[in-house]
Amino acid sequence: MDQPSGRSFMQVLCEKYSPENFPYRRGPGMGVHVPATPQGSPMKDRLNLPSVPVLNSCGITCAGDEKEIAAFCAHVSELDLSDNKLEDWHEVSKIVSNVPQLEFLNLSSNPLNLSVLERTCAGSFSGVRKLVLNNSKASWETVHMILQELPDLEELFLCLNDYETVSCPSICCHSLKLLHITDNNLQDWTEIRKLGVMFPSLHVLELQVAAARLV
Repeated sequence: MDQPSGRSFMQVLCEKYSPENFPYRRGPGMGVHVPATPQGSPMKDRLNLPSVPVLNSCGITCAGDEKEIAAFCAHVSELDLSDNKLEDWHEVSKIVSNVPQLEFLNLSSNPLNLSVLERTCAGSFSGVRKLVLNNSKASWETVHMILQELPDLEELFLCLNDYETVSCPSICCHSLKLLHITDNNLQDWTEIRKLGVMFPSLHVLELQVAAARLV
């Protein structure tokens, strides 16, 4: 089934988590939140949004109304935006900057290599602890920028990005504990050793098809 094109994050959120498609169930532990929205909001009382919304493969290309994102996503802690059509880091930043509790973000299989990640945009990711960039073709320059602006990043996924070499940043990332970098083209141990320099506190390294535990 073909995915629609040119859809915003907010548009997809409204469609998927409307009361018709995602009925509200009362009771503890349901993980569903119906926030109070600004007076006059066209989406007042319309969304039954869990704290872990999944919006993969929805044809999302942009953020949409930032005020509405902020109103409905204040409680969201994890967000799956994999396999969409996001190619502009500015649009991703508009989403993330309005989700203040976000700790896990999956951006896999979005063509984010088509734009440059600027420091002002990267700063909006500062609270993220787990970031998935598999098959995003993110450059090492982009990875370096992310590492500089995410002081609490603990897990990073960089699989399927066609890396043949490893480029070390000027500053090491001491917070990272787990790195998945399988299914790239890294074959030289000289390059692989650079990962230890970049991430001196690494506990788990997933490289190619083997798992290495660093003590």
